Amino acid sequence: MPGGRLTQQERQQIARGLADSLPYAEIARRLDRPTSTVTREVMRNGGPAAYRADLAHRATEHRAHRRRTNAARGPGSAHQPDGRDTEAVAAYEEAFTTVLMTSGLNRMAARVLTCLYTTDAGSLTASELVQRLQVSPASVSKAITFLEAQSLVRRERDEHRRRDRYVVDDDLFYQATIASARANDQLVETARRGAAVLGSGTPAAARLENIARFLDFISESITRAAEQAREVLRTAPAPSPADAPATRPDQRNQTD
Repeated sequence: MPGGRLTQQERQQIARGLADSLPYAEIARRLDRPTSTVTREVMRNGGPAAYRADLAHRATEHRAHRRRTNAARGPGSAHQPDGRDTEAVAAYEEAFTTVLMTSGLNRMAARVLTCLYTTDAGSLTASELVQRLQVSPASVSKAITFLEAQSLVRRERDEHRRRDRYVVDDDLFYQATIASARANDQLVETARRGAAVLGSGTPAAARLENIARFLDFISESITRAAEQAREVLRTAPAPSPADAPATRPDQRNQTD
């Protein structure tokens, strides 16, 4: 199995495979590469519908050049706290971004969210995001607008610096989950309205009613699970028996 970076010819084969609607596993088999390599390559370069071999190759060369430049400046320039390995952090951020893209986020939104989650403070200003990601303010603004609409980022006003900060925390996953459940509720209502329009007892109405019942059950289960998870995670763990003070024999006798 060949190692190293994908060549331009391999990227062209990936593009042809996508045009022929081949699955990632088949494209990878033809290249004698891991399926994960092909999946990561496609998702970090626009997804299956927007992948272009030449653009992907240039983007990879640009990232490699940027890493070499950072390395040449010395370890202090990367500003990695707590002695973190700069290359390991960069590789992890790229992997995290790819996973977020496979879940449905576009690349810029995924990069912004990754940047926020891997920042110790859990919050950054727009200008800090621009500097860290080396992109335009418009790109960051568009990504933030999308992430806010999905309840994945919260905006807070930094009065001291007179600018907004964008925050991620544990509660945002709860809010995003509840928002997803509410989207299901809209589908349930629409399906049941369609069942009424198409007429009770008809196959089409029965089909829509089954869809509504299924989504209704899923929505209720998601909401209940999210509430339970938040309650459990916010509750301090009970002390273990080993931490409890030992009871003296005379105290047990008094209790008995």
